[in-house]
Amino acid sequence: MTALMGLAARLRLARLVLRTDARRRQGDLAAFLTAALAGGVDVVQVRQDDLDAATGRAVLEEVRAVAATSGAVVGVAGDPAVAGAVGADLLHLRPGDDASAARAALHPDALLGRSAHDGDQLDAALADEALDFVAVGPGLVARAARTAPVFAVASTPWFVGGGVGAATLDDLLAAGARRVLVGSAVADDGDPQDAAARLTRSLADAWRADPGAERYRFAAAATPGRAR
Repeated sequence: MTALMGLAARLRLARLVLRTDARRRQGDLAAFLTAALAGGVDVVQVRQDDLDAATGRAVLEEVRAVAATSGAVVGVAGDPAVAGAVGADLLHLRPGDDASAARAALHPDALLGRSAHDGDQLDAALADEALDFVAVGPGLVARAARTAPVFAVASTPWFVGGGVGAATLDDLLAAGARRVLVGSAVADDGDPQDAAARLTRSLADAWRADPGAERYRFAAAATPGRAR
């Protein structure tokens, strides 16, 4: 059912984003993602600084093939030109990239986001009509929760990243986070499925305990087109 939803709806309902490189050193991208997705990952961001259009297309095709049955959103973190050339469904901008210009490089339904590193950047990102999501560090969780309540449909979805893992998640949830972006917490674990599953369970518990979540889920599932 999730795969039948539009990209904007799937983003709003996402709780766990995994950022990974192409795992060239390990040579196990498909196996790694199969395990992580089985653990509950909702969005996969590929970040590989030397990706060009040709290699990026091959990597994205491999990731999409693995993610096809899960309904996970697949995208890239990096160059808008590469994201557009490979038809990425999601792009996490680099610092300094212009959101409107990047939007023009993507397909019409693609999701676009960026990181905010301080309060001014957060406020600007939340107000930017070209953006569909924002990533914040742990120090901005309380401000993001006040400014863009997680279960308000009008709010831009935001994810907390930066050292997020099982040891820090409870404090982040207590501060108001309901979506996270992780990397090493899953990638460096000997059992990526279990690592993702533990995060997924904690996030699911927080959603179930929040009185606004059920109404939000129904509204978010009906989100047409882009989130903004």
